[in-house]
Amino acid sequence: MTREEALSLVRQYVKNENSVKHMLATEAIMKALAKRFNEDEETWGLAGLLHDMDMEIVDWKKEPEKQGAVGADMLEKMGVDKIITNAIRAHNEATGKTRDNLIEKAIYAVDCLTGLIVASTLVLPSKKIGDLTPENILNRFKEKSFARGARREAIASCMETGLSLEEFVKIGLKAMQEINEELGL
Repeated sequence: MTREEALSLVRQYVKNENSVKHMLATEAIMKALAKRFNEDEETWGLAGLLHDMDMEIVDWKKEPEKQGAVGADMLEKMGVDKIITNAIRAHNEATGKTRDNLIEKAIYAVDCLTGLIVASTLVLPSKKIGDLTPENILNRFKEKSFARGARREAIASCMETGLSLEEFVKIGLKAMQEINEELGL
C-alpha cells in the first residue's frame, strides 16, 4: 500500500479533520523514529497514518477492544503487511495485543505524545508549534491536570524502545514541526 492509498483510506473513513491531523502527526513521528532506529520509514509511517482509521467506524467508548482491531482486520483483507496491522492493534492496549517489537512499542508511546504536543502548542501565546520547545513539553508532562487524555504512562513507555523521555519528546516535536502546515499549527 502506498502512502497516497493509505491517506485516501483515512479520508474515506475519518471525517473529523482533527483526527486526520492526529494520524498525520503520528505518521511523522513514526517515520522519524524509524530513521532514528534505522528501520523502514515507509512501513513505520503507514502504521502511524493508518492506526486510527477505524475510529469513526467503531464505538470505542462501548467496545474499546475493537478500536484498532477492526481497522487492522480491514487492512489485512487488503493485503497490508502484518508488521503494520500488528502495530495498529498494539497501539490500543484494550485489543489485548502485546507490544512485542520496536514498532509496536513505539506506536503505543507516540499515540499519546501527539496530543501532549498539540495541547502544549495551543497554550502558547502564539499557538505556533515552531515556538514550542522540548522543555515546554516536559514541563507540561509533569502537570497531571494538563491534557489528561495524553496518558503519561503510555508516553513514558518510550523508554521500552531504549530512548529517554527527553530524546523521545525532541524527536516527536521536530517531526511535528516539520509538518506544521499540514497540522495547522
